[in-house]
Amino acid sequence: MPLNTETQPSPSLPEVHRSISVPEGKSFWRKLLAFVGPGYLVSVGYMDPGNWATDIAGGAQFGYTLLSVILLSNFIAILLQGLCVRLGVATERDLAKSCQYQFSRRINILLWILAEIGIIATDIAEVIGGAIALELLFHIPLIVGVCLTSLDVILLLSLQRYGFRYIEALIITLVSSIGLCYLVEVFFARPDLAGVITGFVPQAIIVQKQEMLYVALGILGATVMPHNLYLHSALVQTRAWQRTPEKKREAIYFGTIDSTIALSLALFVNAAILIVAAATFHFSGHQQVAEIQDAYKLLSPLLGVKVASLLFALALLASGQSSTLTATLAGQIVMEGFLNLRVAPWLRRLISRLAAIIPTLICIVLFGEGGTNKLLIFSQVLLSFQLSFAVFPLVMFTSDRRLMGEFVNPLWLKLVSWSIAFIIAVLNLWLISQSVSNLFHHSS
Repeated sequence: MPLNTETQPSPSLPEVHRSISVPEGKSFWRKLLAFVGPGYLVSVGYMDPGNWATDIAGGAQFGYTLLSVILLSNFIAILLQGLCVRLGVATERDLAKSCQYQFSRRINILLWILAEIGIIATDIAEVIGGAIALELLFHIPLIVGVCLTSLDVILLLSLQRYGFRYIEALIITLVSSIGLCYLVEVFFARPDLAGVITGFVPQAIIVQKQEMLYVALGILGATVMPHNLYLHSALVQTRAWQRTPEKKREAIYFGTIDSTIALSLALFVNAAILIVAAATFHFSGHQQVAEIQDAYKLLSPLLGVKVASLLFALALLASGQSSTLTATLAGQIVMEGFLNLRVAPWLRRLISRLAAIIPTLICIVLFGEGGTNKLLIFSQVLLSFQLSFAVFPLVMFTSDRRLMGEFVNPLWLKLVSWSIAFIIAVLNLWLISQSVSNLFHHSS
């Protein structure tokens, strides 16, 4: 398919496009500080409530064994987000806008629908996670907490008026809070260090045991989030780097460092959730703990530390709120990118949130509070289904010299990227088939 080389399109998120200056002739650290931010907004998608559900289940059922899956998933995430930086800087188009220019309108509408489904699925996980945290902390009924989560739009719109740096500062604060809470939780749990180190080494039993493989693929599906690929390729363009090959190369370099450091923090959080679940539940005979509420109730009694459950709930609240802010931005990007359609941010947020709240409320009414965990898992299956439709265009664009010029993926990166794209597609197809099979099995 011939590539379109027309003039540059209007950018997504124009209100913050190139709004943050990059210092000239300053030290390495001053320049890095200017680029710090987008990676942390992306990282929250790698530690959202959907990840909590899979990490808790993995640790409780199989101990430290699936730590290697979290490590592998994080390496994949770092590579894919690095491709997003490369695409956004080299072409000055985000992933959705690139699709608009390279594909037909029919394909773009299909990709937009799939991207919206992924964002709604993400939002459902944030709504449920935030509502559960409010219930655990303040005893607010789950159905009321679901409605209260819609108020975060006020916070987002208020911060946008003061500049994008304030949104980044809030997200970095929330992410740091999650990391700090889990640092303390790991200290309380006192895990077996040798077991943890062994868990980071891949083991054949993961693919040999079907139940373990299912949870492992759930971790992969919950870790690599499709909306983050659209989000990151747009956020790197908030920096006002000069449009020269040298400065673009510098922007890619610092942007990649930013995302790698931020995703390393996400790796720590995900690993810590699984380690705490393994140390607390698996080795005490509570292997069936899979729901967030059960984990909260058992943490303090099993660890003998009253504050353990409180820290768990606070981290969950921070996780839900930070993730939902970034999902809003991703929604704006895909709508503007695929359809060239721009709506007021408050309206976009309202549409996104209602699309998540309505099915969550229906689930609670029909199946009670216990049904939210099933909906949480189902949302991760939806994300798995959508992931390849974002990964394949990303790898295709960044591997095309006509589009990327001198910033095209080198041969080794092309081989690794295409391999990862096909592996993700095959594994997610297997995960979806198993999820559908389990759904029919439980309903019969």
